[in-house]
Amino acid sequence: MATLTVWKFENWDGANQAIGTLESLAKQKLIKIHDAATVSWQPEKRRPRTRQVRNMTGPGAVGGAFWGMLFGTIFLMPFAGAAIGAAAGAVAGRLIDVGIDDDFIKEVRSQVTPGTSALFLLSSDEETDKVRETFRKTRLRAKLIHINLSDDQETAIHEMFGD
Repeated sequence: MATLTVWKFENWDGANQAIGTLESLAKQKLIKIHDAATVSWQPEKRRPRTRQVRNMTGPGAVGGAFWGMLFGTIFLMPFAGAAIGAAAGAVAGRLIDVGIDDDFIKEVRSQVTPGTSALFLLSSDEETDKVRETFRKTRLRAKLIHINLSDDQETAIHEMFGD
């Protein structure tokens, strides 16, 4: 079963700094990373910058369409006008179909704000306590926001967005 995990960092570049740490944890077999993406929100910017972390993308990757849809729903919809709002309902419906609900979206939206960043992971075999401890030791000050996906939800994501 895959887990969608979101780690929030207290500075706008923390998520990018954490990538090397995650690669090290993966080599130690403390986490198996299927796909990853970051959100970096510089304090003076209106919107965050997002990117898929290509060098961490494994065989279970869901691809840019999934991350684009998720990030659009979380970060762009509050700024969208009425015309875009109607299309946003359809997008949000697809995410709900795969187990990413309004509560998750609201939680991430409320916590990832200007001056912060977040690392989104689709992973398995994660030893969360060891990941958290490693972030603490590297002084990255990460906070965990996390949602488990059932096998059916994981399958739905892969069917919707491809492997």
